[in-house]
Amino acid sequence: MLTHKQHELLVFIDQHLRRTGCSPSFEEMKDGLELKSKSGIHRLIGALEERGFLRRHKHRARALEVIRLPADSVPAVERAEVKFAPNVIRGDFSARFQGARAAAEVAAVSLPLYGRIAAGQPIEALREHKMEIEVPIAFIGQGDHYALEVVGDSMIEAGILDGDTAIIRKGETAENGQIVVALIDDNEVTLKRLRRRGNSTALEPANVRHETRIFPAERVKVQGRLVALMRRY
Repeated sequence: MLTHKQHELLVFIDQHLRRTGCSPSFEEMKDGLELKSKSGIHRLIGALEERGFLRRHKHRARALEVIRLPADSVPAVERAEVKFAPNVIRGDFSARFQGARAAAEVAAVSLPLYGRIAAGQPIEALREHKMEIEVPIAFIGQGDHYALEVVGDSMIEAGILDGDTAIIRKGETAENGQIVVALIDDNEVTLKRLRRRGNSTALEPANVRHETRIFPAERVKVQGRLVALMRRY
């Protein structure tokens, strides 16, 4: 049995995940529930975790997963048994079983491996569906995903090494500080940390030997953000 505020927060998180594909920030949750401080949100999330309604993924910022909703919060059509067995992530492969909600039925998914992306000087990303890569379902969440091979050393201080495979969630928006796939002037693609200020967009490396590049905002388009890395030894 959930309290009114616990129930309200759980529904808020679930609706935000369905709408945006990512977890709401603590500030958004505080404002959404009209609370005065974020400490109340921390207590509510802890209570929802203890009761098995919510899971918080460690070492991933803003990574919340709704495990289940109270029966009175789920429309009848969503309580029906649904068969689900795709092997490729699609943008809305089911509003009922997006991303990690399918974990009970599949251990891995196949993602398109589009080509190579620079973590140094920008190079062209090869957007061809000639290769696929198996990715553990736990590595991804809701939304449409693809993979790119990292080339270069400009992000090594963020733990991203030459030869790594970057798992990218498709999207045209990102928050300041997130690592994104950025398309520059419609022909160069690079993996960098995004910073926006006014009408300028900065693409920051994570290596002191590389310089931050600053562009007018209209020259840079976000094509997705980094959600996981895979590495072979």
